[in-house]
Amino acid sequence: MKKRMNHWLRKVMEDETHKIVAGWPVSSLDAIEISGKGWSGAGFKSYVSLQYPEFDICTPSEDWSEATAGYARGSADLILAEQVWEHLRYPYRAGRNVLGMLRPGGRFLLTTPFLVRIHNIEYYSDCTRWTAEGMQYYLEECGFDPAGIQTYAWGNRDCAAAHITSPIWSEYRRGMNLENEPLYPCVVWAVATKRA
Repeated sequence: MKKRMNHWLRKVMEDETHKIVAGWPVSSLDAIEISGKGWSGAGFKSYVSLQYPEFDICTPSEDWSEATAGYARGSADLILAEQVWEHLRYPYRAGRNVLGMLRPGGRFLLTTPFLVRIHNIEYYSDCTRWTAEGMQYYLEECGFDPAGIQTYAWGNRDCAAAHITSPIWSEYRRGMNLENEPLYPCVVWAVATKRA
């Protein structure tokens, strides 16, 4: 369904988000991916990739270009944002904009790192981290239905140590520790649903 990264840090999260999306009627969903194209071959009814920061999800929708305005006003069934929200300067603005882009009953799939080193990327910085509980509150404050939010986390000491001390992402190799130690979450992900 989706091209996967081969990072130890993302292995369990990728497997679990793949299962979540596979359980949805993907062929009937209009999907938008923010800053990535990993879900482009998933078989959605329609799919568009909007690249941050060229498409700035933090700005008010009336400031978006004509090329993306069609996606700005309640036209998406699903918005996917993997490993970009930690780089946003104004994540609450972005979360409210995502809510506005979704149709009633639409879903937002969000993934972020937690216990990893700071990773500035070219022209944007590394600003925010959430625990699974913090992600729940964040999405509630953005306006998502609290009953429609599911949060998850995975990590362990070995993976956290590897990704805090190493200047490169550790590639996953068979046999690496995939045990989940809840006190050492390396990644956090959530699915939030807009009220119908």
